[in-house]
Amino acid sequence: MYKIAIILYLTCFSVYILFSRQPDYFDGELTKATIHFIRDKLTDNPEPYASYTINKKDYLINASYLFRSFKEGEKIDLIYETAQPNKAAVYSWWGYWFTPGELLFSIGLLIVMLYIAISITKNPTPGAVMEQLNYKPVKKRKYND
Repeated sequence: MYKIAIILYLTCFSVYILFSRQPDYFDGELTKATIHFIRDKLTDNPEPYASYTINKKDYLINASYLFRSFKEGEKIDLIYETAQPNKAAVYSWWGYWFTPGELLFSIGLLIVMLYIAISITKNPTPGAVMEQLNYKPVKKRKYND
């Protein structure tokens, strides 16, 4: 039961990830950007921002991700939609394809669903056990006359 549940989980999570990214992976365009650190007004800490140019217009997006560090002047890949070039994302495995919130939520959902499946099938009623033990498959003809 664990193998089937994990295979089903991985299949559903892979399809979800492939089709839920914003900007869209299939319609998006890739471009290069440069990292610049700008001080945050509230905390006065330097935050990484990606600077890029599309159609001779400059854009700036926040590039900070959990467990991801950048260096000043580092070149990175960005993905954006041509209709909205100001809504871009850093194109990388961590941050674009996988985010901590989605991973934690989906793993938690997998654990809860496995617990529910195990608790349902753990203690069957005596009537259900007897029905399974007395079951004899009915012979069926290969073709109907």
